[in-house]
Amino acid sequence: MGMMKAIQVHQTGGPDVMRYEDIAIPQPGQGQARVKIEAAGLNYIDIYHRIGQYPLPLPFTPGMEGAGVVDAVGEGVTEVQPGDRVAYTMERGAYAEYAIVPAWKLVPLPDAVSAQQAAVVMLQGLTAHYLSHSTYPVQPGDTALVHAAAGGVGLLLVQMVKRRGGRVIGTVSSEEKAELAHKAGADEVILYTKQDFETETRRLTDGKGVEVVYDSVGLTTFDKSLKCLKPRGYLVLYGAASGPVPPFDLQRLNAGGSLFITRPSLGHYTATREETLGRANEVFGWIAAGELDVRIDRTFHLADAPVAHRYMEARQTKGKVLLLP
Repeated sequence: MGMMKAIQVHQTGGPDVMRYEDIAIPQPGQGQARVKIEAAGLNYIDIYHRIGQYPLPLPFTPGMEGAGVVDAVGEGVTEVQPGDRVAYTMERGAYAEYAIVPAWKLVPLPDAVSAQQAAVVMLQGLTAHYLSHSTYPVQPGDTALVHAAAGGVGLLLVQMVKRRGGRVIGTVSSEEKAELAHKAGADEVILYTKQDFETETRRLTDGKGVEVVYDSVGLTTFDKSLKCLKPRGYLVLYGAASGPVPPFDLQRLNAGGSLFITRPSLGHYTATREETLGRANEVFGWIAAGELDVRIDRTFHLADAPVAHRYMEARQTKGKVLLLP
């Protein structure tokens, strides 16, 4: 069996713990397929894995999202066959020339969607989809506060909330990002570096508050996010970019107006093949029809994974970062 290039992490730590190495090309087992990777998406979860915030057995290959072509299948695989163009998420190992993936997780790509576009939306696009369609299904006339509105999920989430007839108030850190959020369809954009987002949100809703806050920031936004909600509003906490939220007194939900808080993750909203295909096919359909703007910010060669991680950690990203083997 031949060898392939892959990023291997032998110890947790900074970007330089990611080594570009030769390892054996893996073989697909029962129910698995092997994908020749054409593009791997970078996500914050990759950084959490690398630094050990989410501990994994060592060594490991990072990368929770990829797209390419099936080149081999194991026993009992009916979902895909060699030659199929596919994409997937929620399976680690995409920072490599080949990855082994459970066949049920592979989504066939329509002709109009490229491997690079697919690698942009599998994790972040399906996240934006479940947040806006399932966790809190936005209704026409609802107002949503979207934190980090110019981030990877943010730009997609803004577009999906607008598709469903919602009004979007976005928060961003710079003028450049404000422009991106506006372009994606945000009705109002708050520069949280210059304005207090709670005060501004109250002002923009005539003191009523919003139906839902989509918060991926966590520690630094959580308290004020709660205060932006109208009675019976939803705080959807789907990340912790600024650090984890400390333990919480549930009585505050009562005092705040019978509020809801949930802490969802994509795995629970793509738990079956049917649900995964349903979400992915809807997102791919919008891309194929030119109705969803998918923004590739930068691409790096696989060998430059440490450089790509440093770029992400510096909060420079305006859209998606991809690794190309």
